[in-house]
Amino acid sequence: MSSTKDIDALIELMAKLPGLGPRSARRAVLHLIRKRALLLAPLANTMQIVAETARECLNCGNVGTADICDICESEKRANGILCVVEDVSDLWAMERSGVFKGRYHVLGGTLSALDAIGPDELRIPRLIDRVTSEGINEVILALNATIDGQTTAHYIADLLENRVTLTSLAQGVPIGGELDYLDDGTITAAMNARKPI
Repeated sequence: MSSTKDIDALIELMAKLPGLGPRSARRAVLHLIRKRALLLAPLANTMQIVAETARECLNCGNVGTADICDICESEKRANGILCVVEDVSDLWAMERSGVFKGRYHVLGGTLSALDAIGPDELRIPRLIDRVTSEGINEVILALNATIDGQTTAHYIADLLENRVTLTSLAQGVPIGGELDYLDDGTITAAMNARKPI
């Protein structure tokens, strides 16, 4: 019986996290063990609490510890604008910016014929219900600029045509970007979306 069996199991689990491989996981676990009282014990306790309480918001699909998330509960966010994103990580990225003050709708992915993901596998029917029941007057399609993301955006736009104002995030040259490093698609999108100075 190996004396490091449990530690090896922890390293193996940590290595499954995004951005961590076996070597990074090993370094992280060693650091946690060295800082047992300061990091490892509180982390283990917090992970246990989150494992028991984390759930998807029944309204929008965000992740929190209540059936309805704080964003959906906030009356200040009930301004008639709904931002549609692919995943919770996209919602959290938008929240980090602090620029959007409406509510969100997490689709849970994108349409993909190759992966047999249709509208019913995503939260598209719930989106259509929310537009009607919440008095939404603008839907921002903040989907990734991939083929599946754009296909999903067009599908949703067809469903909501003439029901609400539909907008999408601008695409093109990022702040601090250099033209020499951009791909042709980004440069084309930036040229097509140019505006007066």
